[in-house]
Amino acid sequence: MVQIILCMILAYLLGSIPSGLIIGKVFYKTDIREHGSGNLGGTNTFRTLGVKAGLAVTLADILKGTLAAYLPHIFHLDLNELIFGIFAIIGHTYPIFAGFRGGKAVATSGGVLLCYAPFLFLTVLVVFFISLFITKYVSLSSMIAGVFAVIYAIFLMDRDIPLIIVVFFMASFVVYRHRANIKRIINKTEPKVKWLSRNH
Repeated sequence: MVQIILCMILAYLLGSIPSGLIIGKVFYKTDIREHGSGNLGGTNTFRTLGVKAGLAVTLADILKGTLAAYLPHIFHLDLNELIFGIFAIIGHTYPIFAGFRGGKAVATSGGVLLCYAPFLFLTVLVVFFISLFITKYVSLSSMIAGVFAVIYAIFLMDRDIPLIIVVFFMASFVVYRHRANIKRIINKTEPKVKWLSRNH
C-alpha cells in the first residue's frame, strides 16, 4: 500500500514538472506565464517562444503522462495505468513546482492514452490536426479531440469501463479548463494558429 501511495505521489510530481517554464527560462530567458495567456502549456509556448519551443514543451508534456501511466509496470504494481495517469494530469494542471498554476492537461492526457491505448491516441491526434486545419483554433480542436475520444472509447474499445470513465473525466476537464476560450470563440476574439492561415 505504501508503494502504491508513493507511486501516486511520483505520478503527480512527474505531471508537476513545468516544461514550459523550464524551457522558457533556461533557453529563452522568458517566463511564459508573463506572456500570452499566461498558461504553461504547449499552446502558449508556441505563441510566445515559437515552433521549436512549442514542440519541445508539447512533447515533454505528453511524455510526462506516458511515464506516469507506465509506473505500475516499472514498480510491478497490479493496478490500472489510468489511475496514475490521472495523478499526472492533476499535477500538470496544478503543479506544486509552479505555484499550482499549470496547463490545460491536453498533451498530458494524450500521453496517458499513448501508454494505455496507443491506437486511440493516434486516432485522436489525427482528429485534432484535421480540426486544427479546418478551424485554426487549438482550443476548439483540443475539445473536439476530447469528445471524439469519449465516443471512441464508448463504442470501439470493447466495453473498457475504466477507460470510458477516465476519458470522460479527461474530456470534461479539458472543456472546463477551456471555458474562457469558449467565450472568446463565441465572441470571435480567440487567436487562430497563424502558420495555418493563408492570409498571414
